[in-house]
Parts: sequence; C-alpha cells; structure tokens
Amino acid sequence: MTRIRLVACLALAAIVATATGVAQTPIGREVAIARHLQDDEEFAMPLARLIQFGEQLFRANWTIQEGAGRPLVKGTGAPLEDPSRPLVFPRNFNRVSAPDANSCAGCHNAPFGVAGGGGDIVANVFVLGQRFDFASFDTSDPTATGSSVDESGTQTTLQSIANSRATLGMFGAGFIEMLARQMSTDLQRIRDATPPGGRQPLESKGVSFGVIARTAEGAWDATGVEGLPAASLATTGPNDPPSLLIRPFHQAGNVVSLRQFTVNAFTHHHGIQATERVGQDVDPDGDGVVNELTRADVTAATIFQATMAVPGRVIPRDRAIEAAIMLGEQRFETIGCATCHRPSLPLDNEGWIFTEPNPFNPDDTLRLGEASTLAVNLTDLRLPQPRLRAVRGVVHVPAYTDLKLHDICDDPDDPNIEPLDMNQPHGSPGFFEGNRKFLTRKLWGVANEPPYFHHGQYTTLREAVLAHGGEADGSRALFKTLPPAEQDAVIEFLKSLQVLPPGTLFPVVDEHGLPRYWPTEPLGIRASRRQDHTGSP
Repeated sequence: MTRIRLVACLALAAIVATATGVAQTPIGREVAIARHLQDDEEFAMPLARLIQFGEQLFRANWTIQEGAGRPLVKGTGAPLEDPSRPLVFPRNFNRVSAPDANSCAGCHNAPFGVAGGGGDIVANVFVLGQRFDFASFDTSDPTATGSSVDESGTQTTLQSIANSRATLGMFGAGFIEMLARQMSTDLQRIRDATPPGGRQPLESKGVSFGVIARTAEGAWDATGVEGLPAASLATTGPNDPPSLLIRPFHQAGNVVSLRQFTVNAFTHHHGIQATERVGQDVDPDGDGVVNELTRADVTAATIFQATMAVPGRVIPRDRAIEAAIMLGEQRFETIGCATCHRPSLPLDNEGWIFTEPNPFNPDDTLRLGEASTLAVNLTDLRLPQPRLRAVRGVVHVPAYTDLKLHDICDDPDDPNIEPLDMNQPHGSPGFFEGNRKFLTRKLWGVANEPPYFHHGQYTTLREAVLAHGGEADGSRALFKTLPPAEQDAVIEFLKSLQVLPPGTLFPVVDEHGLPRYWPTEPLGIRASRRQDHTGSP
C-alpha cells in the first residue's frame, strides 16, 4: 500500500507541476528545449546568457512533444483549405510548402558551420510555397492552394508554385536593421513635412528614394517614390500616408525586422508558433501544444541574430593579389556598381543601440509599448567579433548596399525573374505578374557564402555579375568592356569580402588571420583594429 500511495503522490505532483508551469521530470521526454524563458525573464538575465539561449533556440531540432508541426494550419498561419487531411505523418514534412526543416541552423550554417549563416543550394527556401496545404502536385486535387492548383485555378509546377531563394547569412543583421530604422524615420520626416500641393525629394544617408507628392486636396502621390515595396507605398487617402518603410529582410524587401522574420520563420518552417502572434494558452495549429514560443524566447532568438559578428575582408600578403584587389575596388566604383552597392552607410545618433521591439513592427508582431524595451549596444567589444566601432559619433557600416529595391532583370523571358511577387496580395493579378525587383544584395561576406544571386543558381561571382540586367545593365556593359585583367581584378576584389572565422578579432586580416591596414577601409573598421578586444558580455 505504501508503494501504491507513493506512485499516486508522484502522479499527483506531476499533474500539479504541469498545471503550474514547473518543469516536469524529464524521464522519457524528447524535446530540444527543456525549459522556455518566461516573459520578462529576458530583462533579468545577463546579455551573454540571453544570446546563448537565442542560439540554442536557433540550433534546436524541434519535436512534436514541444509543438513542432502545424497539423491544421499553413505556414502563413491561415487554416488549411482541407482540414480533413491534416499535416501529420506522412504529410508532416514537405520540401516546398513546409514544414521543411527541423532547425533554423539546418539551413543557416555556412561558412564554418556558424549558426545563423548562409546555406548551400540544398537549403533553398520555396518562398510563398507555404500558402499551400501540402504541395504534392496532385493534379486530381482541385482544391485551390491545396496541392497544386493556385488561387487562379491554374495547375502549378515546381517552377511556378513558389520562388526558390538562396539562404542568406544573418551576419551583421543588427546594424542592417538599425540602418533601415533610421532611414525609414528620415523618409517619414520628409513625408510629414510635405504640404498639400507640394512635393519633396526623399533622401536618407545619401541614398535617393525619389519624390513624394500630394495633390491640392491632400491626397498622397507615391508614383515618384523609388526603391520601396508596394506595402510601403499604400495609401487610402489624405489621412493615411504611405509608410515609406524600408524592409531590409527577404531578398524582395518584404520584412521590417529580425523579430518579424523570426516569428514568420518559426511558424513557416517548423510549425512553432509564437504567443505574441497567436495568443496565450491557445492551440490554433491543432498540435496539442500551447505557448510554443514565448515573447522572451523570440527576443532571445532576435538578439542572437542581431549581435552576430559582422563580415570583414581578407587581403592576402601577396603583391599581385593586393594590386588586383585595389584595382578591382576602383573599377567596381568607376563602372557604377557602387551606385547601388554602396561601400558603407552611416549610423549616427547612437543608432548602434539596438532595441527590441522595433517601433515599425507590424500588428502581428510585438509592438512598442506592449512590453519593456531591451537595448543592446552593437559596438560592445564583448559581443561576437569582429565588431564595428563608432568614430566621432558615427558607425560606418560597410555592407555594400543601399537598401533599395532595383529591377535587375532583362527582357520578360529573363530566367532571373521570379514567378510570383511576394509584395502583392496573394492571388491578385500583380502577384502572378512575377517579380523583377530585388533588394540590393549586401556584399559584405559574399565571397564565402555561395551560391550566388537571389536564387542561388550561380556558382561563381562572375556569373552573378554578368546576370545583372535592368537598372544594372549599364554597369554590366562597362564590366564587359574592361580588359580581361581588370575584369579579373573586380572579381578578386569581391573575393576579399568574406565572413571571417569565429574568434577573429579584426575585420580586415591577411590570409593567416593577422590584422592589416587597407587604405579604403571605413574609419570604424580602423578603430576596431586598434581596440582592446577583451572581456565577455
């Protein structure tokens, strides 16, 4: 009787522990994350531990016991078109419509196996495939967005059902988000100072975004705005100005923040739902698990990505290669590549203080005022190295981008055109017209994060250069007119832009990882080369 009572007491204790949120005895459990952060815990723990936990979430191989999978919803979060066929084995994984990965790091792991990095062609994501229940290309299934029939009633193919995109690294992503925030704020300030009947040039950090105008009645005219996605130009009348938001994530400029990107990805790829989007103690995906990702969890995963090391440069101590890199860098500018791939953009007004949440987050992601603000100094030398530094109140971010969308495709038959436009409403005529505009690729780190171009189907940098059309056609033509040795020099310059091995303290190094001076490096990089790199956050 004593043993029976003991077993009963243990069972009762387990029930009470489960009800009160106390971690259960782990015997027999199979989960990647034994204990999730509770909301507000992110503000009480040391930054190093928060980043470490964020990386743990990024590396986690999720299981059904902790909410992996989404039996009753698509990767968009919308209910399945046919709930009678839930996404459970053998329909629990699907390479095109997802869930398609066990972990974030399963795709984001290059170079050097770094979690948060880029990915090989095998890691390509089928963007917009998640609007389908289960993409099996079953032509006998007439359900729109069920198996192979799209919103227009057309049978799709592997080439038309989604946009195949290369997996990019998140190196330096915190600096990129802060640049986008500052530039968006600048554009909105100009917008708000535009009176009825007026027009104003939109410019931030030396980058032109065209012209914003208003009619005499006060209606907004965004037809002269350049380089922003459709959602940032939308307006319904004088009291609803276009947001003019720069959306620095996704290769078509679709996502505002790392946090939005993170919440989207966990839902899409793993079926792990964030409470800030679906609510507390609810189970909209029907997998029997609630509170799969807390607000504090998402913050940790976001901060992990925001504080990743910045890419740098490798300049070998070989006179011939040095000369080629220097010449190639000069030609890169003279033929016009640097017009869009701007060598650096300045962060000022302490823009290197990364804060969560982003004030421009959409309604389905944590908004400013819904929780306390967490702030991290991205120039803190105790964060993963190498780091950028502020010089005279400015951090120069050498990302080689202007954060604008550009049409880089040739005629309508150019195979680089994507079949779908993710910046248009799903199923609309504009959606099916395809996409020719891409966010200027951030070239820092490009050389050792192949494959290249938005689709990742080019194996060399030279192929990517020669594939530039549309707005970049003039630069491509000038590249072709260069003597072969000078074309090679441009490629050698691009080869110097690398993600550096973990633990590298300096952003510009030689082939042995030793620091070196390079005359064109931004002031902030020179400063970081002179700093004492000790301590941990």
